This record gives sequence, C-alpha cells and structure tokens, in this order.
Amino acid sequence: MKIILTTNIKKLGKVGDQVIVKDGFARNFLFPNKMALRDTKNNLLYYEKIKEEITIKENEKKEKALNLIENIKKIEIKFTKEADEKDQLYGAISKKEIINFLSEKNITLLSDDIKILNSIRSLGEHTISINPYVGIEANIKISVLRN
Repeated sequence: MKIILTTNIKKLGKVGDQVIVKDGFARNFLFPNKMALRDTKNNLLYYEKIKEEITIKENEKKEKALNLIENIKKIEIKFTKEADEKDQLYGAISKKEIINFLSEKNITLLSDDIKILNSIRSLGEHTISINPYVGIEANIKISVLRN
C-alpha cells in the first residue's frame, strides 16, 4: 500500500515521503496512530494544507530529543554488579536496566532509542548509543563497578 508519512519514522522515512508498506502495518499501526495517510489525490491536497502544522510538531519533537540528550549527558550512569575474579559480570546490563535507571532520574526513553554497541558483560566503562529522533544520536558512557 502506498502511503504519505505525517511523522518521521526510523527506518521508513521522513515527513511527506511517499512510501510503500505492507497493508497490515498501515491499517493496524500507522493509520490508527495518525502517522500516515493513504496516497490519494484528496489526501495529497489535505497533506499540503496541514504540512505547516506537522512541521511545527516535528520541530517540537526534535527540540525535546535534543533536550533529552543534554539531560542524559549531565547524568553519570553507574551500575554496581557482582563480578568474578576476571572482572566478568554474572549476566549483562540490558536496555531495560538502562531505561529503569534513567526513569528514576525522570528521563523517559524507549527501547528502540538505545543501541548497545557491544554487550556490557564486564566491569569498566562502556559506550552506548542513544537515538531519540531521526538524525539525532549521542554516545553515552556507562560505568560498571564491582559490588
């Protein structure tokens, strides 16, 4: 199904792009969440009318993402975990643990926004990538200390 995007969607496209997606994805996710319109003549005209509104909303989302990254950079992310003699953790630090740590500091992130470059299975400093908005990415350091 050919659609017109009304928001930026990672791995799919930007506002105003005309893309082809599977019918179920469009009907069950994009249309109910007002993220896209069917690609028809009437919808193209409608999109042109609301283009400014959508651009303003996207700029607000971008500002929020930039503020979010600035707030995360101010926080020192530390975990204390049990480790063996070779400084290997009993397990690994997951996205869920990072999200919970940040939510305690009143910062809300989605699992899709975090990319763990190398699994965190040892003590020391590790780097993760945070991508809360299309084109905005920051590398954040995480410290893992012995319990």
